[in-house]
Amino acid sequence: MPHPVLDAPISPLRQRLIDDMTLRRFSQETQRNYLRDVGRFASFLGRPPDTATPDDLRRFQVGQQDDGVPVPTWNSIVSALRFFFTHTVDRPDL
Repeated sequence: MPHPVLDAPISPLRQRLIDDMTLRRFSQETQRNYLRDVGRFASFLGRPPDTATPDDLRRFQVGQQDDGVPVPTWNSIVSALRFFFTHTVDRPDL
């Protein structure tokens, strides 16, 4: 018996991030990586990433360093969060 495909709803914030990356013609791989990295931050927070404070970002950075995240991975995370906060939620202060 075939299983039906479930279409999980996409949050408006996630869709906006996807739209912003698509408008700038990011490759599919870059989009996948940025979604993963912003999702990693959201999981750390336990709430939507657009509600983050500077202190939340600092705690995340320290936690990633303590976890031994490699430098190339950390560079990807920083790029993803910079894009998210600058373009998607218009909070370049973070």
